Amino acid sequence: MPVLYNLHSIENRAHLSIEKQTYLAQMGIQSWQLKQNDTISWDSLLTSAKNCTACGLHATRSQVVFGVGNPNADVMFIGEAPGFYEDKKCDPFVGRAVLLLNAMLQAMGLERNQIYIANILKCRPPNNRDPLPEEVKTCTPFLEKQIAFIKPKLLVALGRVAAHFLLNTKTSLGQLRGKIHSYANTPLLVTYHPAYLLRNPIDKSKAFLDLQEILTITKPNQ
Repeated sequence: MPVLYNLHSIENRAHLSIEKQTYLAQMGIQSWQLKQNDTISWDSLLTSAKNCTACGLHATRSQVVFGVGNPNADVMFIGEAPGFYEDKKCDPFVGRAVLLLNAMLQAMGLERNQIYIANILKCRPPNNRDPLPEEVKTCTPFLEKQIAFIKPKLLVALGRVAAHFLLNTKTSLGQLRGKIHSYANTPLLVTYHPAYLLRNPIDKSKAFLDLQEILTITKPNQ
């Protein structure tokens, strides 16, 4: 069976030489796909994401929300997908959600420029609906490449959708919290999405406990 690896733009396909396409065909790998160990630059990855038309969301987005923050961050936060305002401002978190996120970071002694924030999807689903399985399957190779580039000490899944993808599970968020998981050999914690906490402030105390665990993992000697 041919080995399949997702690629997300015509631009990437053009980077393959004729000789390499022939070689990949002989190996049973389609020429429009990218092997996981191919090396591309961060800028190339960003360009590919911005030009992506691999799923229907490209037709309704204002722009691709690739991610923001420090590409050398020790902690990488991963949310679900851009919302209406995130789509307009090209930022994974804006408005009241970002104010709460900033407060959460300050509780850990961190600033936003010390972390990296990305989403499962790079484009906003219409009406802020949950990502569809095929959209997740198509888009998450970008996220996987981001994680591989950044090499964080810790991943933090913000909310149910991010946790379910990263851990390949349907277990409830409540059962996933309070445990150290692993994704691609990187420790992973699960906590509430800031947007959820705005609707359910009673759970902020639980989120605070999750933040203390983040400090334990990233700063074990303090």
